[in-house]
Amino acid sequence: MDIPAMFGRAVAEFDARVRQIGDQHWHAATPNADWSVRDLVKHLAGEDLWAPPLLAGSTIAEVGDRFEGDVLGAEPKAAWTAASAAAVRAVGEDGAMDRIVHLSFGDFPGSEYTLQLFADHLIHAWDLARAIGADEHLDEELVASCATWFEAAEEAYRSAGAIAARPPVPGHADAQTLLLARFGRRA
Repeated sequence: MDIPAMFGRAVAEFDARVRQIGDQHWHAATPNADWSVRDLVKHLAGEDLWAPPLLAGSTIAEVGDRFEGDVLGAEPKAAWTAASAAAVRAVGEDGAMDRIVHLSFGDFPGSEYTLQLFADHLIHAWDLARAIGADEHLDEELVASCATWFEAAEEAYRSAGAIAARPPVPGHADAQTLLLARFGRRA
């Protein structure tokens, strides 16, 4: 599993939907009732801003509050593009997957942190597509890779309150529908 490549492809999935956001979409609701489209893009841009310093070994305390507030500003698409490009570069740096990343809930290899970011970008690509009426189909290889990784992480995510309960799915559901359900979404 080439984790940096998978992450880059998941970022591209989300980016493809960001490019389709029209002015009328920024305040639209997403599958997460608490987030608008702007909130969703801000969430991932914020995650991506954190990636370079964390993958370089900084602690959360050392990063401090530099990414608090509205990281999208007046040009949200440009802010997203810059943040995501920096994250993709950081993930691809030599040794990034082996470095220890200091997160609020423990220390993890860069590979595990990047898999968390990968899943976040992939699932939120679907959320954004649903919110703006774009193509909801996700890359099947990425869906399969995410499902494999999430097998061991799902219960921890759910018990931490990071994902909702699994909704019921029909017996003939495809891999994407099953993965989305595992993340608490109704496809």
